Amino acid sequence: MKIYLDTANLGEIREAARWGILSGVTTNPSLMARETGADFKETIQEIAALVDGPISAETVSEDADGMVQEGIEYATWHHNVIIKVPSTTDGLEAVSRLGRRGIRCNVTLCFSTSQALMAALAGAFVVSPFIGRLDDLSQDGMELIREIAAVFEQNSEIRTRILAASIRHPRHVVEAALAGAHIATCPFKVLKKGMRHPLTDKGMASFLADWRAREVDMALAGASSG
Repeated sequence: MKIYLDTANLGEIREAARWGILSGVTTNPSLMARETGADFKETIQEIAALVDGPISAETVSEDADGMVQEGIEYATWHHNVIIKVPSTTDGLEAVSRLGRRGIRCNVTLCFSTSQALMAALAGAFVVSPFIGRLDDLSQDGMELIREIAAVFEQNSEIRTRILAASIRHPRHVVEAALAGAHIATCPFKVLKKGMRHPLTDKGMASFLADWRAREVDMALAGASSG
């Protein structure tokens, strides 16, 4: 399981990159819109300078010609850029056409196994099932991951990676890994929560308290012997 960060915030990316766990970054128009005044191209290039791995840049066109045109441009920004297109028939066409140019694609907004399979057959580098949004509708997002993984495993010619998206909490990451996802892309707050546990905090406080008590005892012993 590889971990990507789902954000366009450079501060978050810098901090997470220091932890040594990031293999890539995913962005989308909504995430970019939150970074007021940020230039799309410059942001993607700055992200690529911070993280040596796939950086998803999403198209905004609804037709294949527009997606391809945007994808060709985005791919010139950095060799690690991969093009995000939606799970639509135009998206499939864009994946196929960009693939013939050697440009990798991330097929996003995937909510069914049939979408994932067709994206893989079109040549997608990764396909992104949105598990959290399915859970919001009382559907089993993790079952979708399991089903896609089973289908891909049954077809040895498929090399497409499964990227679990719409991650809502750390347990989603673990469950996605167990279900067969190759990658999980997470909001920054989820990554931070994944390394928090009350027993860890309690243990650290206890260890430090014992150490400080020892230093006090040693200081008192030194004073009395002097």
